Amino acid sequence: MSDPNRCAQLMTEKEILQDCLGSQKLASATYNTFAGECVNEQLRTTMLNILDEEHKLQADIFNCMQSNGWYQVEPADQQKVQQAKQKYCG
Repeated sequence: MSDPNRCAQLMTEKEILQDCLGSQKLASATYNTFAGECVNEQLRTTMLNILDEEHKLQADIFNCMQSNGWYQVEPADQQKVQQAKQKYCG
């Protein structure tokens, strides 16, 4: 039987956070689907509250990874942003 402590030692902090971020993305997508397909308004509200918490967790993980240089985001080209705004917003 494998030792769970040894397994944890084999993963770096970056790998753990990558796994967490992937899990949060999946959880957010799942709660989003549930919230969108709820017939019961009280259940929909509950799902939306959970979804909000999942988004906050995802943002915290993302911010931690970005501050450590483990998740690099390219800045958007402003010309392309303006073109998209004109195309979709008139």
